[in-house]
Amino acid sequence: MLYLLLVLGFVLLVAGGDLLVRGAVALATRLGVSPLLVGLTVVGFGTSTPELVTSLQAAFAGAPGIAVGNVVGSNIANILLILGVAALIYPVAVGRAAFRRDGTALVLATLAGGVVILSGNLARPGGALLVVGLIAYIVLAYRLERAADGPQDVPEATMATAPALGLSAVGIVLTILGARFLVQGATGIATDFGVSETVIGLTVVAVGTSLPELVTAMVAGLKRQGDIAFGNVVGSNIYNILGILGVTALIRPIEVPAQIAGLDVWVMGASTLALLAVAITGWRVSRGEGAVLIAAYLAYVGWLALGA
Repeated sequence: MLYLLLVLGFVLLVAGGDLLVRGAVALATRLGVSPLLVGLTVVGFGTSTPELVTSLQAAFAGAPGIAVGNVVGSNIANILLILGVAALIYPVAVGRAAFRRDGTALVLATLAGGVVILSGNLARPGGALLVVGLIAYIVLAYRLERAADGPQDVPEATMATAPALGLSAVGIVLTILGARFLVQGATGIATDFGVSETVIGLTVVAVGTSLPELVTAMVAGLKRQGDIAFGNVVGSNIYNILGILGVTALIRPIEVPAQIAGLDVWVMGASTLALLAVAITGWRVSRGEGAVLIAAYLAYVGWLALGA
């Protein structure tokens, strides 16, 4: 039954997130919002909804290991596993201009998130700082992109308002249900096997909530659009730290498990540095570098398994 809850939770999270993004994008287009602003806000928040709802559900359920581990583990998996898989399929190109902006934002977000986590508590002041950082990043990105591309034409709406609202509402409901089932299943399995909820949050839950990013990276690799895979990973990690960790702290302050503060936040930082290193060496992530990233992720998971 616990495994069924876990799988059902993953399925509902992916389906709900997809419906929410489709409905929200259609609604934003109907309201005359530019594609650029839609991409930075609606799509960015929408694709991060599974992680956000999961972390909130875990925080309210008294499972801080899953709430914080989901964010930290997702960021580690995004870089080492998802980017590695994309690079194995086809070398990932890195745009210099976008990397200077988004790479800098990711480093600053990782540092800010690390400071908040190492404080031992996800408190409201720290959460507010992270959310303000996210808003500043969105505003800066929007202004820079608009200055580079000039005024944008708003595409014609392809969906009426009522269906768009309906899709968004169904997506939200499915995402909430999926997160609830996922947290229940994950905590139950951890209890049955004597594994800490923190390890489950860092691995099973983190990878599960990152499934949309994994699918996107694999499709981008197969279509030889590696720049999309890279941007997807960097953008997701920025939203995870500033948005998900920040909002969770604002709504439900929790203590940070000692394991995450002692080990995993440092692995997240090292993964971010590894991302910078492979990106600036030739401005591409080669297949060999992708294999190294995947090997590093397997070693990390193996270490967690030994310690569990």
